[in-house]
Amino acid sequence: MIYHFCPRGDWPPPDSAYTPAGYADDGFVHCSFLHQIAATATALYRGREDLVILSIDEAGLPLVVEDCYDAGEEYPHVYGPIPVASVGAVTAFPCRPDGSFELPPGLPTG
Repeated sequence: MIYHFCPRGDWPPPDSAYTPAGYADDGFVHCSFLHQIAATATALYRGREDLVILSIDEAGLPLVVEDCYDAGEEYPHVYGPIPVASVGAVTAFPCRPDGSFELPPGLPTG
């Protein structure tokens, strides 16, 4: 299982696949493994109150695990849109009062 967080207004997509706004520039969908979600969200979206986490079954997706930015950590990237059928759960992802994030209870893990 891999994860992607996005603004609540971006999900569900208007068609059968999800393509985030940055896809055209990056060429892939940024995703995270379970242990990376909270830190990544805090670094990129501190204080956002409108996020959801998509729990994605990566089977059959064009997935590459790589460190594209020489950050010293590999992340899963999907080189194509995410089919709606691959998303098993959508979980609210509110920030804490200090703007940081922690994994929400009940997040599917496998």
